[in-house]
Amino acid sequence: MSKKFEKGKMVPVPSHAIIPERDIDKSPILECSHLGIDFGGLRAVNDFNLTIGRTEIAGLIGPNGAGKTTIFNLLTKVYQPTRGTILLDGLDTSGKTTAQINRMGIARTFQNIRLFNNLSVEDNVKIGLHNQERYSAITGVLRLPWYWSREKAAHERALELLSLFGMADLADHQAGSLPYGAQRRLEIVRALATNPSLLLLDEPAAGMNPSETAELMENIVKIRDTFQIAVMLIEHDMKLVMSICEGICVLNFGQVIAKGTAEEIQSNPAVIEAYLGKQKEA
Repeated sequence: MSKKFEKGKMVPVPSHAIIPERDIDKSPILECSHLGIDFGGLRAVNDFNLTIGRTEIAGLIGPNGAGKTTIFNLLTKVYQPTRGTILLDGLDTSGKTTAQINRMGIARTFQNIRLFNNLSVEDNVKIGLHNQERYSAITGVLRLPWYWSREKAAHERALELLSLFGMADLADHQAGSLPYGAQRRLEIVRALATNPSLLLLDEPAAGMNPSETAELMENIVKIRDTFQIAVMLIEHDMKLVMSICEGICVLNFGQVIAKGTAEEIQSNPAVIEAYLGKQKEA
């Protein structure tokens, strides 16, 4: 995993956040302000603030149980926040459903792979294209010409996306028969099929060997460059995070303890303490 990835210079914006310099003339894709959620008497996330540039590769890290996946669930409306606001491309997402958030531009993958194992690779990608279909149920049932034209377009788009990741030759294979790394890639391709402006990856390197992780890093950068979208990932592989993430946010016990570049995060005493514990004085 020795390849050096070029990262953009991070610069401040009026909201006291930092975003890549290349995004400074564009509005942020995501702005979280004082976000929080309680489960009964447990304050799971509190006063979470984060801004992500339109083409930023961002990292969300922290010890186990810090609240990282809860943040993803808040962003995708699996959970409705107890307090705070989430702006996606400048639009308030309050009261939206998970499906509505997906149509607005957020797609995600999960810690545990969630594919339709008995369907083909191509059909899994086509499922991701569902929010772009424009024919009615009657058109589909009667197999009218518009249906066939849309099916042809979906087939071509699915193969186009698979080709980007060297998977077009696997289109007819059963998804559940793929090797682990290929299943991970397929889940990402399916998420991209929804045409997101922000892609959330929840521990994408989990269970991967070093060569698969190196390929994943290249694919994440390729996704950002090809689709010109933002990517935010939760990841425990610190080499991956520090190599490709431009802005990094560190959570501990549901609160942000540090934000900054890889260099700033690596030398932050609060981050070192969260991961290694407080060092006793000699």
